[in-house]
Amino acid sequence: MKSSLHLTKCLRVTGEIKGLPSSKSISNRAIALDGLAGFKGNIENLSAASDTRLMNELIREHGKTIDVNDAGTTMRFLTAYFSLRNEKKIMTGSDRMKHRPIGQLVNALREIGAEIHYLDKEGFPPLELAGFSSQAKSEISIPGNVSSQFISAILMMAPCLPGGLTINITGEILSKPYIDMTVSLMRKWGVIVNESWGSIQIPNSSYQITNYSIEPDWSAASYWFALAAAADVAEIKIPLLTKESIQGDRAIVELMEDLGVHAEFSSTQAVLTKKPHQPVVEIDFKNYPDLAQTIIPLAAIKGIKGTFTGLESLRIKETDRIAALQTELRKIGAELAPVENHWLLSPSKSIPQSVTIKTYEDHRMAMGFMPLVTKTNVIFENPDVVNKSYPEFWKDVKSVGVLIT
Repeated sequence: MKSSLHLTKCLRVTGEIKGLPSSKSISNRAIALDGLAGFKGNIENLSAASDTRLMNELIREHGKTIDVNDAGTTMRFLTAYFSLRNEKKIMTGSDRMKHRPIGQLVNALREIGAEIHYLDKEGFPPLELAGFSSQAKSEISIPGNVSSQFISAILMMAPCLPGGLTINITGEILSKPYIDMTVSLMRKWGVIVNESWGSIQIPNSSYQITNYSIEPDWSAASYWFALAAAADVAEIKIPLLTKESIQGDRAIVELMEDLGVHAEFSSTQAVLTKKPHQPVVEIDFKNYPDLAQTIIPLAAIKGIKGTFTGLESLRIKETDRIAALQTELRKIGAELAPVENHWLLSPSKSIPQSVTIKTYEDHRMAMGFMPLVTKTNVIFENPDVVNKSYPEFWKDVKSVGVLIT
């Protein structure tokens, strides 16, 4: 593992990347659904991300202890998976994972009938999954402002419950496209999901053996949009990226029209080129929080003022992403500050000749600040964090003309 990478300032980015990783979000759900169908299907183009490899390994783990390291999706999905299948496990992870709240998911699983105990601090891992003897409730309520992964975790298990399950989602729903993704995939695997306003009803049924091909990851695509927007000259070709997608992060196409990028799609690729950008943007990230670390650094280095909302979930990700963004943005003369119920970005006016970016064990901090190379020389500490979602990322950066040493 390299302790740092040095990227030399590059004004012109042109070329074709090798290819985006497959969607991590879809891959992790597909693994769970295939498991619930007996591991008899064929999943093509499964993500090579470390999170997905871990999910694929641990869902088949027969031992008592399940250590998810820093994989939040794996912690949430497998807590529900093992609990409601009456598999007795200890769920644990990294120090950071032990500070990421899981209480709302545990409360919901307990309501349904799972026996779960906290082994340390109330509301946080590690957990003891002590069994599931009978279904206590067939209807529960969950606040819409919790992690969408909590809701997805329960949704995927719902058809396996003897009485099925109705989930009433109260209040405003955050990251709804991820819930929509889960529902879409459940239907692909042959179960019935009935949706009405604020409620999802899933009758008892069996998942069917299904063959499925995973589409490219739109979160990963967003960094190439940002690089094209930041450069003086850009033409970046992304193979196999097409308009149709079940991922919410596909919204990057429309968002980047205001930030200076046009995407032209064919049946085989997307081609990104530059266009004029708006001087000010207002964006609500509630439906695509993973795009915040793409768009906020980009706006800062392009001199675009921003007003942002929907960033609440960033506090409890791999790191406190808001604090990390604030710290690294200050290094380039930008400021992200809270004002009442939103965040204001004051962009950079002058960027130093060289900047060192700390990555905070967070893949999106590394990839989100990569476009800074179009303005200055950049050193990335602990660059291998990208392996969590995009193992070939730095190779692809080289392929569009950036010198990396």
